Amino acid sequence: MLVDDAIAAPPVRIESAEVPIDRDLAISVRGVGKMYRIYDRPQDRLKQMIFRGRRMYGREFWALRGVSFDMHKGETLGIIGRNGSGKSTLLQIIAGTLAPTEGEVMVKGRVAALLELGSGFNPEFTGRENVFLNGAILGFSRDEMAARFDEIVAFADIGEFIDQPVKTYSSGMYVRLAFAVQACVEPDILIVDEALAVGDIFFRQKCYRRIEALRDRGTAIILVSHSMTDIEQFCQQAILLHYSKVLFQGYAPEAVKHYYLLDQDERAPLVAPPRRHDSEFEPAAYGDALDWPHEAAWLDLSNAAQVSNGWARCSAVAVCNSMGQPARTFQQGEMASFFYEFELLVDIEIPIGGITIQNDRGVIVHGKNSLQYDSPVPELVRCGSHIRFRQDIALELALGEYSFEIGLAAIARDDYRYREQYAHDELYAKIIRLCHVPVAGGFSVGWRHSGVSHHLLHHGVANLHGSCLIAVPSAQPS
Repeated sequence: MLVDDAIAAPPVRIESAEVPIDRDLAISVRGVGKMYRIYDRPQDRLKQMIFRGRRMYGREFWALRGVSFDMHKGETLGIIGRNGSGKSTLLQIIAGTLAPTEGEVMVKGRVAALLELGSGFNPEFTGRENVFLNGAILGFSRDEMAARFDEIVAFADIGEFIDQPVKTYSSGMYVRLAFAVQACVEPDILIVDEALAVGDIFFRQKCYRRIEALRDRGTAIILVSHSMTDIEQFCQQAILLHYSKVLFQGYAPEAVKHYYLLDQDERAPLVAPPRRHDSEFEPAAYGDALDWPHEAAWLDLSNAAQVSNGWARCSAVAVCNSMGQPARTFQQGEMASFFYEFELLVDIEIPIGGITIQNDRGVIVHGKNSLQYDSPVPELVRCGSHIRFRQDIALELALGEYSFEIGLAAIARDDYRYREQYAHDELYAKIIRLCHVPVAGGFSVGWRHSGVSHHLLHHGVANLHGSCLIAVPSAQPS
């Protein structure tokens, strides 16, 4: 199989601040698409060259089509999707290393792109030489790179290897030096495509601190990652690509939920149709009333976004204190009860309910579901039924404001029965996500009342249970 690159006019790239009407605009993408022509035989390509457009000997393959968005200074955009969805193609077009077949890209300012391992490096050159080579590619003079060289070397932290050929580097060292160059030149636009997945945890933490610092200084950042936690934590907006097209574009946590729903149709058979003549699994009322709160305690969900595959919808949410009263403010360490209810629009087998709590920076500080509690479960729940959950959580959190999200999922009976035999990733791959409410409600955590030994239980985002011992050894005889 042979592939030709179908190229139209190159993208429009704007370097002058006077051209865009919006002075804070960093990137504008309009109707961008990339098409390749695929030939089954070499002679078909030759025939296409001879006969031009009079007859088509190959078939079109669109790696990307119909993508449009704007990015402003200081914004962080995540691009997610399965392998082959068009993520890297889009980044290459924005970076100017690939011309689109249709549409245009307007870029304002200097772009630094970490697209793939070793890009922009000559493997025969030393790390030192490649720093200046990469700087020249980015448009910096040798003197400008010399002024930044010490900072780059300190950030990369590869020691004496800076004077060794990069072909002797490990993949982690490659990434260290490549990211150091891109980040230390303080570009107007920074593009990172999965490269940070190679580094160790300490280097990744340093990279993300630098990314946040660049964003605060006005750099527009595009991040591609298969780590949905990174997308939720570092990106305000996200684009979900699926089969070369935009499936969802908007709030990053909501884009992540749509990403998790991508394969629902493929995995739908995991929830088997009910055996109507099998009385063993005929559903009945299950569980007690959970001390369900009065309707007056329910939160208003009329404007709450729900991400669903069409199998369920959220019908009620409430937050109460230890006395069962509706509450929005709690003392540090106080117990909160989260109630939530879903209406089923299809029959399902084992239901799973869960909650996630985020702080004001969007960092997940707690998340747990009924599967992790090993709660008793019904084995079949009919369409039209209402499933209720109650989770009691001790709010041993830092002082501040929090939001919470809730979700409903399901797993097949057989998979649930043998859950102890699966590895964690294997088990969670069998779970079907049905409905999710990204922002179900909020609450705040304040100081504990007087009369206790300490007003503050702990420092940091959460209280980790443990113990502390103190000893003063007796003086040893000389």
